[in-house]
Amino acid sequence: MNAPSQQEKSRIVLVTGASRGIGRAAALAFARAGAHVVALARTQGALEDLDDEIRALRPDDDSPATLVPLDLRDHAALDRLGEALYRRWGRLDALVGNAGVLGTLSPLHHVDPKEWDDVLAVNVTANWRLIRSLDPLLRASAAGRAAFITSGVASRADLRAYWGPYAMSKAALDAIARTYAAETLNTSNVRVMLVNPGPLRTLMRAKAMPGEDPQTLRPPHDLAPKIVEICSPDWTETGKLYDFPTDSLLSFRAPAPL
Repeated sequence: MNAPSQQEKSRIVLVTGASRGIGRAAALAFARAGAHVVALARTQGALEDLDDEIRALRPDDDSPATLVPLDLRDHAALDRLGEALYRRWGRLDALVGNAGVLGTLSPLHHVDPKEWDDVLAVNVTANWRLIRSLDPLLRASAAGRAAFITSGVASRADLRAYWGPYAMSKAALDAIARTYAAETLNTSNVRVMLVNPGPLRTLMRAKAMPGEDPQTLRPPHDLAPKIVEICSPDWTETGKLYDFPTDSLLSFRAPAPL
């Protein structure tokens, strides 16, 4: 592996849902690239395990990571997070909006209202609150980047009956990210991308597909280097979808005329 460039070493990267799965793999990949990782997750113990692993990767670095034990449903805390990052660094170089919840797979008319609200709060509202809180910090970066983890079900809900809350929330996240990309395109150096990981060997996938052999799936660390690339200063695309299963960059299309 090539040594991290000085530019990579100086980057401050926030990863949500960093304690497991895609978020953990991304946090470790950013640490290997030399970035300072701000790792956000609900579970203090899992974050401390991640911190131990990052420190093992960077034994000569006194402070390779900052741990943020926080529930994304605590939206006021997300506002305070932006203020804390501003006071410490005055900028944020990359945001990886990875954290998400599946909810219970169920017919729409059986979905519990509280669970509906929870899926919305984590998958949709929290990402908007993060943008609201962190946008000034991303704009203060010489190359602010944001990558949000979406799902193929966002555009193909017709193939996933009973996934209503999750599919709806990811479709809403797509719209949020594309709107943010349009708003930052000509007014900043911020670039915004969506990432579809496809089926990976994660706990969420196991919950959604309990009969599936996880060993037939690619692990999250296969995707992580691409997330690092998308969040690098060299990445210039914005408002597009990176599809990991096909390793392709996709543009969103307008609906066909009636």
